[in-house]
Amino acid sequence: MPLLTWQLWLARVACIDSPLPWQSNQDILSPGRVAQAFPLILAAIGTPAQPPKTRGKSPGRAQGHQPPSRKRYPTVKKHASKKPKTEKSLKNADLTAA
Repeated sequence: MPLLTWQLWLARVACIDSPLPWQSNQDILSPGRVAQAFPLILAAIGTPAQPPKTRGKSPGRAQGHQPPSRKRYPTVKKHASKKPKTEKSLKNADLTAA
């Protein structure tokens, strides 16, 4: 806040008083009146940034060019396949059930 007040105080010299209809003219501008005129100062100063460069339209793909087909990858399975049941596992199941 103090820096803003100093900035407005130093900008008093460059400001032109343009009061609103219900405000009276002032010889020495207050920080509030300077803040009203500050956008005009900023517009006059401009910006230090350079304007953006126009890039134009890209040429796109060359006529007649056919890109190679994409590489195909094998399908990734989310779970392991079930093992086939063997005679040994069937015998163990019968013993545990009995």
